[in-house]
Amino acid sequence: MLAQSSSGSASQSLPSVVVTSPEKRTAATTTRRSARPAAQSAAASRKPQPKREAATVVENPRGAVQGYVAGRSMAGTKTNTPIMETPQAISVVGSEQIRDQKPGKFDEILRYSPGVVAGTFGADTRNDWFLIRGFKSDDIGLFLDGLQLFYTSYASWKLQPFNMERVEVLRGPSAVLYGGSSPSGIVNAVSKLPPAEPIRYLETGVNNFGNAYLSFDFGGPVATSPENGKLFYRVVGQVQNGGTQVDFTPDNNYFIAPSVTYKPDADTTFTVLASASKQDTRGINFLPYVGTVTNAPFGRIPTKLFVGDPSVDTFKREQEMIGYQFERNVSDSVTFRQNARYAHVDITYRGFVGNGYANLGAGLATGDLGRYNWYAKNTANQGDLDNQLEYRFDTGPVQHTMLFGLDLKSYRIDDYQNFQDDGMVPPINALNPVYGLGDIPFSRAPFRNFLLTQNQLGTYVQDQMKFGRFTLVLSGRNDWVSTSQGDRPTGATLVNREDSKFSGRAGLIYNFDNGLAPYIAYATSYNPVIGLNSSNQLLLPETGKQAEVGLKFQPNGFNGHFGIAVFDLKRQNVLTTDPNSVPPNLQSQTGEVTSRGLELEAVANVAPGLKVVGAFTTYDLFTSKDANPALLGFTPTNTPQQVGSAWVDHTFQDGPLRGFGFGGGVRYVGKSFADIANTHLVPSVVLGDATIHYEWQNWRAALNVINIADKIYVASCASDTSCFYGDRRRVTASLAYKW
Repeated sequence: MLAQSSSGSASQSLPSVVVTSPEKRTAATTTRRSARPAAQSAAASRKPQPKREAATVVENPRGAVQGYVAGRSMAGTKTNTPIMETPQAISVVGSEQIRDQKPGKFDEILRYSPGVVAGTFGADTRNDWFLIRGFKSDDIGLFLDGLQLFYTSYASWKLQPFNMERVEVLRGPSAVLYGGSSPSGIVNAVSKLPPAEPIRYLETGVNNFGNAYLSFDFGGPVATSPENGKLFYRVVGQVQNGGTQVDFTPDNNYFIAPSVTYKPDADTTFTVLASASKQDTRGINFLPYVGTVTNAPFGRIPTKLFVGDPSVDTFKREQEMIGYQFERNVSDSVTFRQNARYAHVDITYRGFVGNGYANLGAGLATGDLGRYNWYAKNTANQGDLDNQLEYRFDTGPVQHTMLFGLDLKSYRIDDYQNFQDDGMVPPINALNPVYGLGDIPFSRAPFRNFLLTQNQLGTYVQDQMKFGRFTLVLSGRNDWVSTSQGDRPTGATLVNREDSKFSGRAGLIYNFDNGLAPYIAYATSYNPVIGLNSSNQLLLPETGKQAEVGLKFQPNGFNGHFGIAVFDLKRQNVLTTDPNSVPPNLQSQTGEVTSRGLELEAVANVAPGLKVVGAFTTYDLFTSKDANPALLGFTPTNTPQQVGSAWVDHTFQDGPLRGFGFGGGVRYVGKSFADIANTHLVPSVVLGDATIHYEWQNWRAALNVINIADKIYVASCASDTSCFYGDRRRVTASLAYKW
């Protein structure tokens, strides 16, 4: 069978590898390579060797997770490192947990992860939204296969849960390895890759809103002559079509993701990944605080209300990506990796957008909602290239894993937006909506018509030093960034800025015999934000710094682990929404926001067929510096300060119920605020989820329910005219077959 290198090659196999031969390989090995002289190695070989097990399961840090518990990850160090030896908070959601919980879109994967608030804007079908440690991170904290997918304006990316092998949440500043990113952490999605064993899988399902899908996953080895190396392939895809809880708002998604891996020899791996997707939906409702969170004179606005007009409104996304992962074990102690991707996205967003009650608020009595005319056309291209050289050696009793990196990022967006609020769009009644207005043309020039370009070069170095049970991680990086704003009609450069910044990290962890692993870490970060503020000026770079103390615990003989982390995070030049901008809720930047908190996590495969996860997060989030002293001490909008969750899934292994399983979870989302003065409270909510499933031979049938009590609640408010309902009860029935 294929043996897995210590660098965690994506192609060594997708499932975990069973290594049965104890003989040392002449090339790549499954253990850490030594740089000792030959004489020392020979002397060591004459010593009595410990008895080896007949078979050892080695987890691929880019592959599947066994049950719910991941033991290794490359997210924290970019090397194949046990999570228990990484001095940073890391959570991993594997494909089995994704399957059991049946997320409707990517951000729902994160609902049971500590430190994360997922689905910030409720039932929005356009984008995936999430906060990490209190800060919006979906725009600059989203990574796919270790490479960033950041966005500005409306040119966001769409990832598919069905194409994920695992999703890793790395909490705390990570710019020292990844360059510009969220100071609060990143979410790294790991794609399904070509497997060593054949996969043939089909799944279909439908929910109570009539949204149906068909998914497929095929792959395996391709027959080749031995002298031509080994070839593997995979094709993952899905067709999804149907309605949602909001009238006239479909959620139609189509994607396909082919990949090919070529292994000319045991030490070389080259994988090409491509994907193409298309989405057809409509914009989210922007609803007032009174009438959603609190009662209006007419009662509450129905959750199914569509504020736009189906003859006008549309949100369309076309997205393509192609990239590769290359890895070469140059020697027993040196590995070179190069990862690259080019991505393109094209967004068209048109419609009538809610803007509070009509007629200067007089519509509150009758339920008439004001609307403005909106159009956005965004086209963006992003290129990423990451070169890594890993060198493993010893200096006396200290084992080193050195990592040298050079990465480049290039981003360009064609940003065209128009807005008009002059009464040309008539109000719509929340209780008796009338549609069929037809298009209303704009009579003014666009308020944004720019080309934004950013190029970033970064170089980094890291040393993981292992001395006995201590592991010390030291990392440093410098970035050079060029950002420009050009006039779209003429192409002339209007503003250009050059930036350079150093970021660093130091972390220390100690692994006791009993499974306890306390750690301490300090990190700084730098994020050269691309985009424009509400005055159409280039946004300033963000900086951040964090101190973190934590404790990880993996009891001996227990397939699971527990974690606690305490952190103090400061983020400068934070992006927020400006409710007073024209149009409303454009980006602005505050001075500094501080997040201090506590995170708890538990994940375990308790027994065969019994899997559990649990998380709790609480933090104090407040504006610590600002040009407006009246904002000091207040919490930004859209931001719950407490979240908690627990999920359990059990499948009978024996007896007449063998193959039958059930599970459920509870999620708590704490209160947040709808205004910067913190006078308008958005209440907390407790939600329940459930599943039943049955496996028989090659079939699997499942029924998944989210928000089982069908609780009507507001997920968050960006302002008192921009509130968003959360998901109503969604019941999904599915049937899968593999052969």
